[in-house]
Amino acid sequence: MDDAMPAAATAANSETFAANRAAGAVAFEVLARDGVTRRGELDESGSLRVRFPSPDTEGLSAVFVNTAGGVAGGDRFDVAVTARPGSRITVTTAAAEKVYRSHGPDARLSVALRVEDDAHLAWLPQETILFDRARLSRRIEIELSDRASLLLCEMVVFGRAAMGERMVEGRFVDQWRLRRGGRLVFAENLRLDGDVAAKLDRPAIAGGAAALATVLVAPGDEALVERVRETAAGAGVEVGASAWNGFAMVRFCAQDAARLRGDLIAVLGLLAPAALPRIWL
Repeated sequence: MDDAMPAAATAANSETFAANRAAGAVAFEVLARDGVTRRGELDESGSLRVRFPSPDTEGLSAVFVNTAGGVAGGDRFDVAVTARPGSRITVTTAAAEKVYRSHGPDARLSVALRVEDDAHLAWLPQETILFDRARLSRRIEIELSDRASLLLCEMVVFGRAAMGERMVEGRFVDQWRLRRGGRLVFAENLRLDGDVAAKLDRPAIAGGAAALATVLVAPGDEALVERVRETAAGAGVEVGASAWNGFAMVRFCAQDAARLRGDLIAVLGLLAPAALPRIWL
């Protein structure tokens, strides 16, 4: 009986924990009408919301808000954005997304982006901050038309250095899949599990960096890469850029998240066909 009591308590705690996990989903489309991008169908559920500031000549802006106040183990969020032909949309978040420590299960984030003919989508969320013992599994799926364009940026910070905090242990799994014209053209998997700090300290991984960012641009070529390199020449962080098969990628690696953000803004200002979201500045 003594053995049964702890088991029953553990099961009850697990059920309570599962019942209190946050879940949210947003799916929307944008349409071009008379040269102006407007919101189309929108579905929202749970703790995730999206708001649309007034449209301008450069397209429409969308800002995601997580009313749960952060992400914890067992939470689940799903996002789907479709840019219809000729539309232009810039997507960001109201604040940095904080992923707190987990007692076991991963938090899960799924992002699906679809960009149709002559449309442009800029995916520019603010940074994701992983606290010690956080567990996050993220998957980003992108479908691009042959005539679509994309600017995608993701920044991940391992702990809050300004508060003397570091992500020592935990789990971060990040999967990106990009298809163009229905054909898989880019796939990348990142997995940091267990002693994350020790792995980030390795020279072949991050050389002790606490913040990373990746920018994917389509279309992109060597001329664009050269402009990025010139812009980043005086950066206080490590920056690498390359181009292949009509795409360009820029990677950032830094000891300090604030410095990385500043240098990232400078490069995005070069790459973005429209102004960066005001909330970034």
